[in-house]
Amino acid sequence: MTGPIGGEPMRDVPIIPMGDDPGGGEAPGEPRPRPWQTLGGLSSTGSRGAWSGRGLDAAEGFLAAAGFDRAPWLAVVFAGGILVWFALPTPTHWMVAMAGGAGAALAALALWPPGSVADETRGNLRRAVVACGLVFALGLAVVWARSAIVGAAPIARPAVMLIEGRVLAREDQPAEGRLRLTLAMREAPDTAARKVRINVPLAALGEGGPPPGLAEGAVVRLRARLMPPAHPMLPGSYDFARAAWFQGLSATGTMVGPLAVITPAPGSGGIAALQRGLADHVRRQVTGSPGAIAAAFASGDRGGIAGVDEAAMRDSGLTHLLSISGLHVSAVIGAAYFLALRLLALWPALALRVRLPVVAAGAGALAGVGYTLLTGAEVPTVRSCVAALLVLGALALGRDALSLRMVALAAGFVLLLWPESAIGPSFQMSFAAVLAIVALAGSAPVQTFLAPREEPWWARGGRRVAMLFATGVVIELALMPIVLFHFHRAGIYGALANVVAIPLVTFIAMPLIALGLLLDTLGLGAPVWWLVARALELLLAIAHLTASQAGAVRLMPQIGGLTVALFAAGGLWLALWRGRVRLAGLLPVAAASAMAAATPIPDVLVAGDGRQVGLTVEDDEGNPRLLALRDSRSSYTRDNLMELAGVAAEPVPLAEWPGARCSSAFCTMSLERGGRESVLLLGRGREQIEERALAAACADADIVVAERFLPRSCRPRWLKADRRYLEHTGGLAIDLARERIATVAASQGEHGWWQGGKERVGKPRPEASAEAPPGQTAPHEATTGR
Repeated sequence: MTGPIGGEPMRDVPIIPMGDDPGGGEAPGEPRPRPWQTLGGLSSTGSRGAWSGRGLDAAEGFLAAAGFDRAPWLAVVFAGGILVWFALPTPTHWMVAMAGGAGAALAALALWPPGSVADETRGNLRRAVVACGLVFALGLAVVWARSAIVGAAPIARPAVMLIEGRVLAREDQPAEGRLRLTLAMREAPDTAARKVRINVPLAALGEGGPPPGLAEGAVVRLRARLMPPAHPMLPGSYDFARAAWFQGLSATGTMVGPLAVITPAPGSGGIAALQRGLADHVRRQVTGSPGAIAAAFASGDRGGIAGVDEAAMRDSGLTHLLSISGLHVSAVIGAAYFLALRLLALWPALALRVRLPVVAAGAGALAGVGYTLLTGAEVPTVRSCVAALLVLGALALGRDALSLRMVALAAGFVLLLWPESAIGPSFQMSFAAVLAIVALAGSAPVQTFLAPREEPWWARGGRRVAMLFATGVVIELALMPIVLFHFHRAGIYGALANVVAIPLVTFIAMPLIALGLLLDTLGLGAPVWWLVARALELLLAIAHLTASQAGAVRLMPQIGGLTVALFAAGGLWLALWRGRVRLAGLLPVAAASAMAAATPIPDVLVAGDGRQVGLTVEDDEGNPRLLALRDSRSSYTRDNLMELAGVAAEPVPLAEWPGARCSSAFCTMSLERGGRESVLLLGRGREQIEERALAAACADADIVVAERFLPRSCRPRWLKADRRYLEHTGGLAIDLARERIATVAASQGEHGWWQGGKERVGKPRPEASAEAPPGQTAPHEATTGR
């Protein structure tokens, strides 16, 4: 090498290993890093390693900058493990998923062990993977253990039996003309106890109503018609069998004949009797529908609310006001906190020696716990109470009262005790609303908008009203995917209705109810109850007016699991992170919105018993209509068909539709979808048909549906959904254009509450699936050609 001055040659400076130089060797006694410990570009030179290293470096930097914002994601991962248990079909899958979570944690420890060189550059990433992997496996284990502990096998078949059992719970439902008893009974003295739920018609009890002593702890004797808990009627319908499994219910039924109290309930009946007495007292003070709603606010008893009023509250987006949850618990605790703080401040000797916020927080906590117990301690109420207690603790300690970490802690508490609530709409809607509120309140634009400033009172009030409306809109947007997924219908104008309804309930109706109960002890509550009636009449008027507007309700057929997962992922990303990075959550939300809008409407809906069939068509004006094979007297059946078909108009009897031909035994009709014409043959009853004529009719049909067993000679071109087939698959939703069949069984797997065919695997040929005898294969979800 030639030097820069005078052309003198220069020697290369030798590299001397100093022990701490990365270019030299390793320090004495330090082991050489293994190849897998250099993963992510620590010593990789290939382009793939460089890209991987940049990605891991970005993830490490993101987690380091996030700080405490990472903590709420542990509750999300815990809930994710629970939901995966419900989604996966068999114990083998559950064990593999748990092993995957634990394996991810071990792999992170092996790749980036603590104390190594990688610990300095991958420490946050290692901790995140280890924590998430273990928490994910814990979620699976907790819900699996809960299912094994509390799950109750249903009775084998419907039966009418004489029952003598102990009353575990009594629920009055005057609006339905019945009361509901939960009993512990034994089929025989040497058999295990079963938990059953019996509907007792009030008419069967006579003019005197329920007999004395009929309360929790009483022993009664009655005859009842029992049924196993019902599976979903259609794919996407409410799964009562799953709910009953976690409630420990083996059967439900209706009393037939008289009811006798063998041993009256001991004592006063406890909190349940107090709850019923309070509800009866409120309904006596305020009659009609306002009284039923007032009783729900005071005691959590919703049994007196008329169906038409409950439907109006649902379609107007106000039904959350009827369920004792965050709004009600917060109002009670807030009122107790404020009153205790103001009253104690009037005592100077105490105010100078005691931290009044701590004492007021204790008073609010006692009021919240008491209200939670009085209203039945349902999961939403317990969740709200726990969250409110955490807020009180933060206020007492001088911490930030509204934080995502507190919401996550409350969610983890609820999921640890009731993991099955993660799949239910109550938990999902409750926490989605709270997350939306906390995330919106903590965002920089909102804090700037609400910052104190010199302005007239009307401007300050206007900003508060605008913020209330914006909060309502955000909550409606957050809840819309959950509501559509579970209920297939949503109120569009809920944000507008809630702007008036929430202050009306929080600041007028509930304080007046509390004041009325207080003055009733002195016999002076009548004027206050008159005001309560006027306030709740206004609430019902708002609900009925909103629900009656054109376009107030949006119906949606069953949206897919991937769509809901994208909505959830995007919403959580928007809520739990801060800064511009949260805007990345808009991408999955936008994708999910497009997928939801493109959700196909099923052409044929078949109930699990084969009796109820719905067809979706268009009338002469292009409006969607639903054709019903039978005119069902059940509003539940009609509502399920309408919601899952996405049709708001009342169903039309198939026999009255032009183009349909019906006899006493069958109806036939052709539907053109995807450029093909499909001929349907639908059974109307069990009338005997000559086999040769039936076989000829089946040969001319693409799809045959019947509630009875059909002979093997009945061979339609595509699908034969008779009783044998439906016992394995449950209800069906058929898309003729795509030739797809969605079944109830596809979402059940081998969970204990599903009692359909247990050996359904694969996707057999259409002819084989139609003929599969019990115990052999039948499809979960088939995509077949003709």
